[in-house]
Amino acid sequence: MALKVNEIYSSIQGESSYAGRPCVFVRLTGCNLRCSYCDTQYAYEEGEELEIADIIKQISSYQCPLVEVTGGEPLIQEETPVLIYLLLEEGYEVLMETNGSQDISQVDDRCMKIVDIKCPSSGQTSHNDLGNLERLTDRDEVKFVIADRGDYEYAKQIVNLVNPNHFRENQVHFSPVFGKMEPKTLAEWILKDHLDVRLHLQLHKVIWDSDQRGV
Repeated sequence: MALKVNEIYSSIQGESSYAGRPCVFVRLTGCNLRCSYCDTQYAYEEGEELEIADIIKQISSYQCPLVEVTGGEPLIQEETPVLIYLLLEEGYEVLMETNGSQDISQVDDRCMKIVDIKCPSSGQTSHNDLGNLERLTDRDEVKFVIADRGDYEYAKQIVNLVNPNHFRENQVHFSPVFGKMEPKTLAEWILKDHLDVRLHLQLHKVIWDSDQRGV
């Protein structure tokens, strides 16, 4: 069993409630969406086929208990759930970031899924599988990447679709598009509307150059 892999690297987790923790990232090749603000276009095509056993071997070399499977969009490769299952069986904590267009129920519930619901400025809202809101487990998280007021209002509407008792405090993230939306502005909107969400900044872009790969 093999997957097409763009890169495997160690960094600081930057886009969930796990932000700040050392993490090994497995970035898979390919994405079915083309978001206007995408910062990983290099993962659309670049990559090499690796056997799952070899992927796990590379991961083990970093001696890190936390692993994130990301993309691209990891769930467009049919073997991705197998990789996640085997990593969990090896004792890793596993995260998966998905663009919200694919059914997340195919992934082991022990994996924490970070589901990115696409807002209007992405140009990809029509691809959201909002059925995933019903498939979330208690450990899963939802992220909205926000570029303007329209995105913010859309995100608020989606949050209101979900039973608030289903979420922990840290499960809904509002993240400003880097370089387009001022974090201060988004923070002020959240405070004014008394939203029980988490303002989230891409920590890795604060630490390193925003265009640097493999961080």
